[in-house]
Amino acid sequence: MRLCSIASGSSGNCIYVGSEQTHVLVDAGISCKRIEEGLKKAEITGKDLSAIFITHEHSDHIQGIGVLARKYGVPMYATRGTIDGIVNGAKNLGEYDKELFHPICVDEDVQVGDLMVHPFRISHDAKEPCAYRFESEGSKVAVATDMGTFSPYIVENLKGLNAILLEANHDIRMLQAGPYTYALKQRILSDRGHLSNDNSGLLLNKILHDDLKYILLGHLSKENNMPELAFETVKLEINAADTPYSAEMLNMRVASRSEAGEVLCF
Repeated sequence: MRLCSIASGSSGNCIYVGSEQTHVLVDAGISCKRIEEGLKKAEITGKDLSAIFITHEHSDHIQGIGVLARKYGVPMYATRGTIDGIVNGAKNLGEYDKELFHPICVDEDVQVGDLMVHPFRISHDAKEPCAYRFESEGSKVAVATDMGTFSPYIVENLKGLNAILLEANHDIRMLQAGPYTYALKQRILSDRGHLSNDNSGLLLNKILHDDLKYILLGHLSKENNMPELAFETVKLEINAADTPYSAEMLNMRVASRSEAGEVLCF
């Protein structure tokens, strides 16, 4: 399988996941042009896409779906709540074929090509948000962002992975001292907001195992985080935990907010 972060940040998200035969996106929250440029890294084009799996209806996850739908007719999978939020709430996507939407249910697998896709619930202030785990020929990867908190249910869905893109949205101290309004700060810090660097590290400690080959920290806030800070904070949490693993043993990196990263193969 392959994983590539095309963009991951509070202003736009698009992640490529694929096998030799099947190519999908998790979210399309950037322009179609940027997505097409990112897909070149995986040596595919928009015509090769089998599906887009949408996590929720916020603009930084959907702003490119209208153009992709019109240009390539890509099927789009999302929960009924997310589809309703897009169709009735996102008015700036232009005209596109709503029949491209395929409703899914959390905890019910979906087969697309040779990818088995498992949607699971996340805690976020959207209508019916979910994250996704993908499996093909024994390899497993998950994209899990926009989580205000995590639970044993989340941990169970992230066990046994070979690669993960996991949210490390903000540094708590930067957020508290920053320019956001009190209400926005409380939203981000709430159980329906975003995962902090510290909590990202705590969650990782619960899912580390010998075959977890790649860890990408993603969805970093531009205003309330820095790549180096996210990396070092998660690293400290891992090294402080009572596990057999140290951060130096792991292939961990930070996904860029605006540029496509390396295609990771596993």
